[in-house]
Amino acid sequence: MNLPNPPSSWERPPVESTTNRPSASSVLPPPPAARPPMPPSPTRPPAPSASGPTSLPKGRSVVRKLGFGVLALTAMVGSGVVGAFVYSSIDDDPLPPQRASEAALDVAEPRSSLPGIEVASVAEYVAPSVVTISADVDGPLAETGQSVGTGVIITSDGEVLTNAHVIEGASEVRVRLTGESEPRPATVLASDPGNDLALLRISGDDFVPATFAAPGSVRIGDEVVAIGFALDLDGGPSVTLGIVSALDRTIGTGDAFLDGLIQTDAAITSGNSGGPLVNAAGEVVGINTAVARGDFTIAASNIGFAISVDEALPIVDQLRAQADGAVRADGYLGVRLDERTDGGQGAIVVAVEEGTPADLAGILAGDIVIEVDGTPINGGTGLIAAIRDREPGDEISISVLREGELVEFRVVLTERPEA
Repeated sequence: MNLPNPPSSWERPPVESTTNRPSASSVLPPPPAARPPMPPSPTRPPAPSASGPTSLPKGRSVVRKLGFGVLALTAMVGSGVVGAFVYSSIDDDPLPPQRASEAALDVAEPRSSLPGIEVASVAEYVAPSVVTISADVDGPLAETGQSVGTGVIITSDGEVLTNAHVIEGASEVRVRLTGESEPRPATVLASDPGNDLALLRISGDDFVPATFAAPGSVRIGDEVVAIGFALDLDGGPSVTLGIVSALDRTIGTGDAFLDGLIQTDAAITSGNSGGPLVNAAGEVVGINTAVARGDFTIAASNIGFAISVDEALPIVDQLRAQADGAVRADGYLGVRLDERTDGGQGAIVVAVEEGTPADLAGILAGDIVIEVDGTPINGGTGLIAAIRDREPGDEISISVLREGELVEFRVVLTERPEA
């Protein structure tokens, strides 16, 4: 399935240069016995003190990239959180083996309602589960690039979830916990650029995993807090308050076609990528991934996107399977698409490749795809995302409008061919 190139407004921002900057505190408070209560939170953790400047590798130029991706507007974002807890000491243990954890993720029970958000309490409650991620990327001219982003600890034995674009092309990845001054080496277990999620692993145990909200529990109007290492600034985390503005948004950039996104007006900035969007109970409702920017034709203000818990949890299972050796193959339909310009919903089929699942099922050029397995399709990007979420051999139902009549097809997908 092909779609015309994404709008030029979808782009990554230029790599930003930085000078040497002080490292985080080397004076650490004692480890907490457990996560702070939620809510209320009676005290704030102490801020880390400054230490001397760090040195950069000699003989190589160093640039720093804040993970970020843009829609017309939009950009993928990347970063981390600094606080004042220490969970386990850094030692010389080797990296964990290239395998996924067997620990179950912590998913909350469904809630009928949530109170107004207590930002300070939520930020302190979530802080133990939020980490800063930095990755070295070697450029074509022997320069060293560094990508900075955020991650979320999801198991007590050290699995960390982040955006795939934060660690894309990395030769080395490091994770720094809230309150620690030194980063830990991390292993990339698996990455799914198409869904913009990656799974990392750090050595150790007794980490504090985040709790995920129950799938389907997020509502438009819910108050949320975005947490991330915004702009790679020194000091503590960036914490911003907003609401869930919309659900089931769809965007696309490069090889990533994302659907089921949460739209929020909580400010998301370069450096927030991979960080959590959390509700009033401190539960992760999404993984921050993109922000909308205006241009000379479009105005955009406080429009950010997070990969919803409904989408993220199944992808974690897929990433674990990849880490254990399974090969992840995208489903393939075999059509070229265009967007509707009449104000209607769906995607227009402009061509069908011979011998593909779409051709064998009877889909024709001119059909307008409006649903896949009963879920409405929002434009060509939405259809691509829906098909890529499936696997070769999956049988799906596709509903199309053909000359004003609703027609339904059963289609068995094949494997996406190499580009």
